[in-house]
Amino acid sequence: MNIVLTGALGHIGKPLTQTLIAKGHSVTVISSNAGRQHGIEALGATAAIGSVADVAFLVSAFRNADSVYCMIPPNYSEPDQIGYYERTGSNYATAIRHSGVKRVVDLSSYGAHLEKGTGVITGSNRVERALNAIPGISLTHIRPGYFYYNLLPFIGMIRQAGFIGSVYGDDDRLFLVSPDDIADALAEEITTPDSSNKVRYVVSDERTCRETAQILGAAIGIPDLQWKTLPEAKVLASLLGNGIPEGTARSLVELGAAIHSGILQEDYERNKPVAMGKVKLTDFAKEFAMAYRNSESKTT
Repeated sequence: MNIVLTGALGHIGKPLTQTLIAKGHSVTVISSNAGRQHGIEALGATAAIGSVADVAFLVSAFRNADSVYCMIPPNYSEPDQIGYYERTGSNYATAIRHSGVKRVVDLSSYGAHLEKGTGVITGSNRVERALNAIPGISLTHIRPGYFYYNLLPFIGMIRQAGFIGSVYGDDDRLFLVSPDDIADALAEEITTPDSSNKVRYVVSDERTCRETAQILGAAIGIPDLQWKTLPEAKVLASLLGNGIPEGTARSLVELGAAIHSGILQEDYERNKPVAMGKVKLTDFAKEFAMAYRNSESKTT
């Protein structure tokens, strides 16, 4: 198959590219950074250097593709994240319509069934709606859970405060996922020309915040590590105090509140995958412990 991937060679893009090439597919990887061309070509893929903000470029890149994978590249400099998601999703939708591609796989998020109240994930809902409006295509939305690597920023808090704290915590449930398991699911869907999966959830492990803290704590030598639920106002004040722009800070608090209340995962609970991913929290804990040790060496 002739497959086009957006998202360059990130946490998901690299293993996805490697898997598809190993299976004999022709893969084109879109990146906005010309400096990544060599790395893309070293994997055996073709590099298409251009911006997802350039619809004409996307149309050209998507043309003659058997399957296209769409994801929203992270852009933390954007003050309006939801607006950025909307614009990029609209660009993808226009390019899909004009290029004639018929198989599309979208990287969305759990919680994307909700139109509001989920912080930046509201953007994923807007992208899904834009793609759903395209007639005559086979479309699958991959909705992964809470990325393991989103636990890494808590290392600083553990060192400074001795615990993990957020708007969600204690016995709130996390539906955790590894990028490798997402890549496996994507590869399966991308190479299925006409999938019956219109929405597919991908989760590697299910744990409460309390259990997550215990597993990570055991890995870093703090067996009694706690994950505390903190008031929204306190979390917001902390984010603002650390220089996070107010819009972004409020979005993060709103997302955390959606995890705490359970609304983020309601649709996942009704539509769980048949099988969980292979990478468990205990596996990721080894990576977390390495990052924790490295952070110690940087401060000494």
